[in-house]
Amino acid sequence: MQVKDRVLEALEANRGTYFSGEALAQKLAVSRSAVWKAIQQLRESGYPIEAASKRGYCLAKDSAILSAQSIAQYLTVPQLRLEVEQLVSSTNTLLRQRAEAGEPEGLALVAAAQTAGRGRRDHTFFSPPDTGLYLSFLVRPQLSAKDALLLTTCAAAAVALAIEDCAGVPAEIKWVNDVFCWGKKVCGILTEGALDLETGGLQYAIVGIGVNCFPPAGGFPEDLPEAGSVFTERPQGIEGRSQLAGAILNHFFKFYPNLAQRPFFEDYRKRSLVLGKEITVLEGNQTRTALALDLDQDFSLRVREADGTERTLSSGEVRVRPAKDRC
Repeated sequence: MQVKDRVLEALEANRGTYFSGEALAQKLAVSRSAVWKAIQQLRESGYPIEAASKRGYCLAKDSAILSAQSIAQYLTVPQLRLEVEQLVSSTNTLLRQRAEAGEPEGLALVAAAQTAGRGRRDHTFFSPPDTGLYLSFLVRPQLSAKDALLLTTCAAAAVALAIEDCAGVPAEIKWVNDVFCWGKKVCGILTEGALDLETGGLQYAIVGIGVNCFPPAGGFPEDLPEAGSVFTERPQGIEGRSQLAGAILNHFFKFYPNLAQRPFFEDYRKRSLVLGKEITVLEGNQTRTALALDLDQDFSLRVREADGTERTLSSGEVRVRPAKDRC
């Protein structure tokens, strides 16, 4: 661990407490000049480290900067490796590069902002600084390609449970990978991977999660009418994002060892936003209406078409029809 990371860890564990350069140097067994250099590096990275004459350095209690240290205090997942960046192109893209280079399972990359966030169907994902949580993690599951949907649905259940734990508000899941609060979309999930051609299973998978934590300044863009945020206003300090990141990872990796047994099925099903409702099914350039009946154990969606026939959807996109549009 670099000196700057060790300095940040010491300050993070004692937010609001001042440490002299000498005290930090002794605590970390490094020179005072190494501490001073680390402080400058952290400030250049955006960390609001205060300095006071004869008192030393302090990380402000109300800092909104995400860090590995601020998230780690909420983690219960053993052997998970956590990296945090303030700005990246795309957490999925960067982690996929690491996976292709042989990175082992268990690396999670968190960013406070993205310049090229991606959603499903090559849509861009609105990723402004300081208001969202952008998280991707690498897994190498013993899973066939046809069961890869379990990763996405497990992540959706984990996000919904984490939001309820941390924000105290009900969360709903719109099949198959969007999480809603207050009737608005607050989270999208994008799972990408590579196939092992010899086994037909997954070589690796990247699970990408984008959560709108707080309302952005000026509101969401006009072309995102469904978008909303988990918190209607920013809570004191950074706990909103750090605690949420920890809770998402805790819930996902609690389920992950038994993924094939679908231990999260009921958590997902009872939070369904679509079951029992009229929906619009989007397939290619065509749309049609149907009634969402239930979820099968493989998370395919059973629907009743307008002509009364029943079928299951294993992929695609659905939208809940507004009440005024229903017959």
